[in-house]
Amino acid sequence: MAQPEHPNDELESPDTSRRVFLKQSSALAAWALTPPAAVKAVDSGLHEKMARAVEQMPLRLTVNGKAQQISIEPRVTLLDLLREQLHLTGTKKGCDHGQCGACTVHVDGQRINSCLTLAMTTEGSNVTTIEGLADGDQLHPMQEAFIKHDGFQCGYCTPGQIMSAVACIREGHAHSPEEIREYMSGNICRCGAYANIVEAIMDVKKGGAKV
Repeated sequence: MAQPEHPNDELESPDTSRRVFLKQSSALAAWALTPPAAVKAVDSGLHEKMARAVEQMPLRLTVNGKAQQISIEPRVTLLDLLREQLHLTGTKKGCDHGQCGACTVHVDGQRINSCLTLAMTTEGSNVTTIEGLADGDQLHPMQEAFIKHDGFQCGYCTPGQIMSAVACIREGHAHSPEEIREYMSGNICRCGAYANIVEAIMDVKKGGAKV
């Protein structure tokens, strides 16, 4: 079988034009034959609402010491679950790609980027957000240190910075400013509070407070 001399020859051939025409005609015919009620449902977004209802799955976890039994879509991230369904908006959505650390929370004591974590994978886990760090009106020692050393500045990255700072000490990675910078490198501060944040972490580490 002879090959077209130019790549575009096939696209412009009568056979190709006929196939395109038939596809378009079939699509138009199918749409014309669709019941008006179904068309109206699609226009109103009802099909998406029905799909979401069918896709809902049960999830049990503990957030900031409170047991939660909820239903979610399997595709929901832990970050969106916390912010949009549980209304815990202290955890911030920054880059949404796991690169800035603004969404850092603790799951079973380990720091994670909640934007990269599917909520369904936290079944049965204990999740701690910035809202659960303080003891009532008593701020966590790391929160007090951030205030003391002006480590929050614009404040947007602060919840993630504090959650990582606590984990940094718990993991045993706060013996020097250099080590702290290395293990806090996943948290990006755009307004330049790095020096103050390191001082706050060193202060808590030297103070020996339980974190």
